Amino acid sequence: MHSHRAAFAVALLAVLVAPLQAQRSKRPVTTAPAPPAAVARLNVLVEAFTLPNGLRVVLSRDTTAPTVGVGVYYKVGFRTEPRDRTGFAHLFEHLMFQGSKNLGKLQFVKLIENNGGILNGSTRFDFTNYYEVVPSHVLEPILWAEADRMRGLAIDQSNLDNQRDVVKNEVRVNVTNQPYGSFPWIDLPMTANTNWANAHDFYGDFKDLDAATLENATAFFRTYYAPNNAALAVVGDFDPAQARAWIAKYFADIPRSDAPSPPDVMEPRQSVERRHSRVDSLANRPALGVAWHVPPRWTAEWFAFGIIDQILAQGRDSRLVDKLVLQKSLTGDVSAGINWGLGNQFNYEGPMLWELSMYHDVGTPAQALLDAIDQEVELLRTRLVDAPTLARAKTKMRSQLYDAVDGQSGLGKLDLLASFALFDGDPARLNAVEKNFDAVSPALILSTAKEWLRRENRTVYTIVPGAKTPGGAP
Repeated sequence: MHSHRAAFAVALLAVLVAPLQAQRSKRPVTTAPAPPAAVARLNVLVEAFTLPNGLRVVLSRDTTAPTVGVGVYYKVGFRTEPRDRTGFAHLFEHLMFQGSKNLGKLQFVKLIENNGGILNGSTRFDFTNYYEVVPSHVLEPILWAEADRMRGLAIDQSNLDNQRDVVKNEVRVNVTNQPYGSFPWIDLPMTANTNWANAHDFYGDFKDLDAATLENATAFFRTYYAPNNAALAVVGDFDPAQARAWIAKYFADIPRSDAPSPPDVMEPRQSVERRHSRVDSLANRPALGVAWHVPPRWTAEWFAFGIIDQILAQGRDSRLVDKLVLQKSLTGDVSAGINWGLGNQFNYEGPMLWELSMYHDVGTPAQALLDAIDQEVELLRTRLVDAPTLARAKTKMRSQLYDAVDGQSGLGKLDLLASFALFDGDPARLNAVEKNFDAVSPALILSTAKEWLRRENRTVYTIVPGAKTPGGAP
């Protein structure tokens, strides 16, 4: 249930597979269909309010199916956990299923599953979330159960010791003893960033986990798992007035905490390309990861970079897939995205990377892939994109946005609304996303690419397959 790779996949935007293009050097210029004069934009119903204790609440009714999704997002993640408590954000993801004031160990899980529902949790850069999808008539007990563990999690020495060992074993199984286990979702941020908050091992140092006391865990819970540090989202088939009443009944009297000052997570402008390589004794093929820092959220350049992602790397019609996969056969696939592997372009708050990752044959040097990437990046940095390319990229972006909102039994919409409520205090911003992408022009793409796709803003990470010596060194 707590597998990160499975949990992270819930919030990832699906990759739209577009029709295969001819090679760019030979294909004729085609004209994309012009959009209708009046395009109906995304219009998600949003009702938002804040309880006196600081809990941000967002409701979105949709009667398409007789189900309801509930999500509680706490504003503590990998990069916002205390420096001497690395791994605590992830540890608490596990502890939250170990019982609360009125529910015994794993009874929360049984409550959901016995009613035909699904549930999970995940830890990200800027939040830890817990979410469920259940039949509509089960909404009240689910709200009660979420409030019960927000009010009083069962933190005792037995649970702490047990889940600490579970987390350490999860790291061993999913990362340490897996080929490419930390690639690229840990490796690239640790190399590209200079601020400790963004550059430490997100799974945590075992020494920090081992040194944690029951008092440390209790203090962490009281500080970060408080209503004024959380957002509650409810989406699906429910009565909004009744939901408001239940939320007030079960959450309103949970005491707020003295929230700590937000940590400094800002990154300085990168001025020198960074490179790192490591030997992976479990890998059977080399791997290449490339990353660039992206513009701050909600800037015009940030939306332009979302379109750049579509042009360069999303779908079989994208320039990098066309060049590296279809034309040159340098790799079998290109994985890419803003906040790739840990979410999507929208569900984070601090600095972020646009990452590319690919695997290639031993006989193919990584530099050959980099040279091909450079060619396409430089074209984007020096030439205005043509109208058909831009129209196609916007269509793909719009399709992915709608797919995210409508998919995963409502969890995609829930994730976006909860993220905007938690980070921006305005979940209705979801309805403004589409028009901001529509406003991106060729000139804005050019200026954004010139600044943010600079070689000096790039980080390159390579995985070299190979055995290690008995002493552990490559």
